[in-house]
Amino acid sequence: MQFGVILPYSRRHELEADKLGVDYMHNAGYDTRESVRLWELMAAQSEGQRPAEFMSTHPDPLRRAEELKRYINARGYALM
Repeated sequence: MQFGVILPYSRRHELEADKLGVDYMHNAGYDTRESVRLWELMAAQSEGQRPAEFMSTHPDPLRRAEELKRYINARGYALM
């Protein structure tokens, strides 16, 4: 039950939190592209050590980076 119901909601909440963090970064004058770099670095550091995303409460780091790229571009914070 947990895999099919709870985990997808947890991942969605993590992605929403990432976007909120980018909004705060932008409003504070920080370069929002650095959030993408963070998740790319996290992906490189955890390569081959992460469980499949469907078994995790957190989205895959590369997915987070891609979601943030789209969000940053859509909001006009920076072009990536």
